Amino acid sequence: MFRYAHTNLIARDCQRLIAFYKEVLGCRSIGEDRDQRGEWLDRLTGMKDAHITGEHLLLPGYGGDHPTLEIYSYDEMEERLPSVTNRPGFAHIAFEVDDVRETLKKVIETGGSTVGELVTAEDPNGDGKRAVFVYAKDPEGNILELQSWENMRTVEKVSSD
Repeated sequence: MFRYAHTNLIARDCQRLIAFYKEVLGCRSIGEDRDQRGEWLDRLTGMKDAHITGEHLLLPGYGGDHPTLEIYSYDEMEERLPSVTNRPGFAHIAFEVDDVRETLKKVIETGGSTVGELVTAEDPNGDGKRAVFVYAKDPEGNILELQSWENMRTVEKVSSD
């Protein structure tokens, strides 16, 4: 069997970041809190005396218990480089939302920030859809993409009525 299970974010303050993802982006608790240490974790991470705490949050739009966003903090952490959109590796986490502007406002009100500008563009595949999207940062600087899609034919029909 193969299936996508989770994405992990390491946070300076996992409780604050967990609250952000629940409040602003609709993730929810599924009772998978973690407080882990031991020889097995040291071997897995390649660290001596590793200790992690955090929680798995169910991503919005899915039922059951997967996929999740796993947000952990280590007792000891390295300094991080600032997140930028063009650094090799994982670049951002995308969320489809009902209202990009309103969600961006919540991101900023709860300690996040913007990266670039909010953009509206026609789908380059020519399938009659328009996207509204923006890159933002969560309170710890991880890049988010907020996106919303509209069927342009429906929008034009409603506009002309």
